[in-house]
Amino acid sequence: MFESTSDEPGQHAGGTDRYHLTLTTSGRITLNGWWASESAARAKAARWTGDWGRPDTRVYLVDTETGETLTDWPEVP
Repeated sequence: MFESTSDEPGQHAGGTDRYHLTLTTSGRITLNGWWASESAARAKAARWTGDWGRPDTRVYLVDTETGETLTDWPEVP
């Protein structure tokens, strides 16, 4: 796992981490994190939402191999 305010992916023993989590506040990136494990990334997304979730905050998780957004809070109808 790697967390920073940088846009560079984290590194682990197996290579570049696949799951990218971003938290924005008022449209600005506040935190980024990369994980090799989807379950670990989803758990961190839930924690960030609980810890930092405010009306002007967005938390989203992307699978960088497929480009699919796995989690996006708050959900937009």
